[in-house]
Amino acid sequence: MVIKIYISGISGNKEVKKRQQRVFMILDSKNVEYESIDITEPGKEDVKEFMQSNSKARDSKYPLPPQIFNEDDYCGDYEDFDLANEINELEAFLKVTPESSTAELTTDSKSNKDSSQQNGNTSSREPSTDKDAVTVQSESLEERTGPVSENGLEDNKTVKSPEIVKKDTEDDEADQMEDNADKNKEEKNDQEKEE
Repeated sequence: MVIKIYISGISGNKEVKKRQQRVFMILDSKNVEYESIDITEPGKEDVKEFMQSNSKARDSKYPLPPQIFNEDDYCGDYEDFDLANEINELEAFLKVTPESSTAELTTDSKSNKDSSQQNGNTSSREPSTDKDAVTVQSESLEERTGPVSENGLEDNKTVKSPEIVKKDTEDDEADQMEDNADKNKEEKNDQEKEE
């Protein structure tokens, strides 16, 4: 059984592109055998119709790629996939046995992936930007404690990931810009009063 990922190779939606890249990245990292099917290629109208009729739409009229199937059996969309990955139930989501999920990528899926990279559709692999996933990731990282000290006990310092440090820095910069704007308004009001 082959996992089939229905994608859009020419989507103008950046979120769709990011999601497709993340699905490929996760499946590659777990050595899951899959086949990428581009519904926007000429002559693939029947494939697009199959995907749309057998998938569930969330916020739009039609289901958006990526949509994940195990052969012709619908598994779910990106949000279902991402949730299953976060809670370590990807094999159950994909409806695969442990033996088949560790198989190497087939030459066909590698060539599909390579051709999509040559078209510039998978230029970067960024982490999920979904608010829920970021929240879950941030909460779990902030709860971790520091490394073990020399006496074998854990230090009680919180270890922050680079993403959390970056977010904290961005928040501090935004606060500073807001404070500067308030100061500028106050100075302007003082000048007007003096005049």
